[in-house]
Amino acid sequence: MRLAFWRAGKVGALFRKADKAPAAPRAPAVSKPAVSKSVSAPAPQLGDLDLRALWQALRRKRAWVIIPTMIAAVLSIAAVNLITPRYKSEARILIDGRENIFLRPNGERNEERTALDPEAVTSQVQLLLSRDLAREIIKKNKLAERPEFDPVLQGMSPVKTLLALFGIGRDPFSMTPEERVLDAYYERLTAYAVDKSRVIVIEFQSYDPDLAARVANSIADGFLAMQQAARQEQAKSAGQWLSGEIDGLRKKVADAESRAEDFRSKSSLFIGTNNTSLSNQQLGEINTQLNNARALKSDAESKSRMIKDMLQSGKPIESSEVLNSELIRRLSEQRVTLRAQLAEQSSTLLDNHPRIKELKAQLSDLDRQLREEAAKLSRSLENDSRIAAGRVEGLSNSLEQVKRQATSTNGQDVQARALEREAKAQRDLLESYLAKYREATTRENIEAAPADGRIISRAIVSNTPAYPKKLPIVLIATLATLMLSAGSVVTSELLRMTAPRPVAPMGSSTVPPVRPTPAETAPPLVPEPVAVSEPVVRDTHPELAAGVSEIEQLAQDLRAAGAAARKVTILGTSHNDNITLTALTLARLLARSAKVVLVDLAATSPTLEAVSNDPAAPGLAELMLGEASFGQVITKDKMSRVHMVSAGRAGADRTLLQSPRLTMALDALLRVYDHVLLDAGTAADLPAGLLTSQARAVVVPDASMSLEACNLISEQLQAVGFSDVVMLRSPPQPTDAAALGDRVVAA
Repeated sequence: MRLAFWRAGKVGALFRKADKAPAAPRAPAVSKPAVSKSVSAPAPQLGDLDLRALWQALRRKRAWVIIPTMIAAVLSIAAVNLITPRYKSEARILIDGRENIFLRPNGERNEERTALDPEAVTSQVQLLLSRDLAREIIKKNKLAERPEFDPVLQGMSPVKTLLALFGIGRDPFSMTPEERVLDAYYERLTAYAVDKSRVIVIEFQSYDPDLAARVANSIADGFLAMQQAARQEQAKSAGQWLSGEIDGLRKKVADAESRAEDFRSKSSLFIGTNNTSLSNQQLGEINTQLNNARALKSDAESKSRMIKDMLQSGKPIESSEVLNSELIRRLSEQRVTLRAQLAEQSSTLLDNHPRIKELKAQLSDLDRQLREEAAKLSRSLENDSRIAAGRVEGLSNSLEQVKRQATSTNGQDVQARALEREAKAQRDLLESYLAKYREATTRENIEAAPADGRIISRAIVSNTPAYPKKLPIVLIATLATLMLSAGSVVTSELLRMTAPRPVAPMGSSTVPPVRPTPAETAPPLVPEPVAVSEPVVRDTHPELAAGVSEIEQLAQDLRAAGAAARKVTILGTSHNDNITLTALTLARLLARSAKVVLVDLAATSPTLEAVSNDPAAPGLAELMLGEASFGQVITKDKMSRVHMVSAGRAGADRTLLQSPRLTMALDALLRVYDHVLLDAGTAADLPAGLLTSQARAVVVPDASMSLEACNLISEQLQAVGFSDVVMLRSPPQPTDAAALGDRVVAA
């Protein structure tokens, strides 16, 4: 459905009638197209497929279809009954890596074995098809003695001999007996891995069902025995190699250790306690004694200096060395006793009393004795300090001497350690080889080397032939013959139908085609309404003058509507720039307080190109083709904050605007912008759903259009899906739009 309500032949006629008699009621004027009473079916043209003629041809020539089909069915039944049946038996092996964790090497016991990948299972399948295993199975089951596996034993048929002469088949006499048996063996053997599992299926076919089951089980047993033998052979080879390496390593270890000991004895590099050399041990002991002597010296000097300072200053002697002296302790006790007596006597006697003087004299004598004893202790500590200093000096000399000796032996010690490291490396390698040799000799036993798989299903004797499948073969042969014979009949009929026909002579009468009259070819007119109610025209502000002030009031109404006016479609009744000017003016007004994008759906407008900051930018047509992105098609107005999207570059295909992707693009713009304005022009070639979906309409009428025509357009636009329709009184002129642009920039 299109929105071209004002095109000629439709509503335009109504507009003209309304101009002549606006008040007269209109009766419905609906023109019914003339219907012909008899319509002849068109004759099939050249190239049309006539299924009825093909079916009649099949019915006429049904014998050519039925007889070959019956013959093919009989021959296929006879053939499947003459073929010697083959019986199939299958065995299944699970590849799970059955090695016991206690039988692994010591270095691998703490490691988790990873699961087998599909490539490993496929490799096991190829091992089942190996020629070595095939030779063992053939020898074990004596297949070479059976005519089924060696056709030479039962005589060569003339047909096969003739085919071999022409190179179609192989001549059995030109092959060795082993090759003939192997070919027959592999022809009947099938081994494959079950999808998404580690199970291998072994299938074997034979004319003898017992032999088929026996060979399948023999292949499974031989496969596991081959794996065990391979593991034993690997362990045996490793043991033999390790045995030779161990003998050589033992000699190397003995030589390395003897060289290290000889060098130490010659260089006097003897080992003391804690596996250290004697020189290093002496250095450590002398260094410890020297540190102790220095500590004693420093302690004695500090104690002596402290006692001297207390004696010189007259302070009470409170050193631990002084207080720990027995004599000083007794003198201190006597002094305390005398001070107690002096205090007792002073309470009753005067200072000049003989008893008081005696007690004071005794106290003075005790203080003198205490100081003399402290001085003796200070002198003894000084002597101890001098003794410690002498010991420090002696130990320092000894330490220097030992250092010189250690320095002279350091080079020899380095060489000795190098020899010891070599001996230790050889010894460690020998010990690791010995451990591996013991493990290898242990794993040579068959119980210690289990196979990687186990048989989970043994083959049993089958009583049902696996080949030939009688019913499928008969059905396929019969249906194939039926289709081929029916196809040949249909093909011949099609060739006959498409063969060129003779041309009619010039004198033959022909019926001229009947040309429809213009009344018949014209499209049906839109029916006029029988009764027209009072028109509903948006004119909510009659006090506003036409022009820019009306657009400003419309912008205020759209801002007040909020989310209900996010999508606005601007369209008109005639092709002019008033529609684009109206859309641009309205977008600039809305962009003052919101994010607005103006989408040009009419055509490339010179007005929009003049105000765009990138006139050469791609548009919606390039976006639909995938040649541009949203960021490339969106440009900006030079005079406002309006974003613009053009319809496309010059010469773009406008049919792209009918793509469903355009609706998705508009939905994306609605999520980003507050208002999306669509410049639809006259909407002559745009889908109605694209313009009307959740949208308001703003109509720019022609200046010569009457009020009744405007009301009719408003009603029809609301009928097609617009939520609201605003009919402008007069479109803005270019001068008004320019003035409004200046006001927008100033704002």
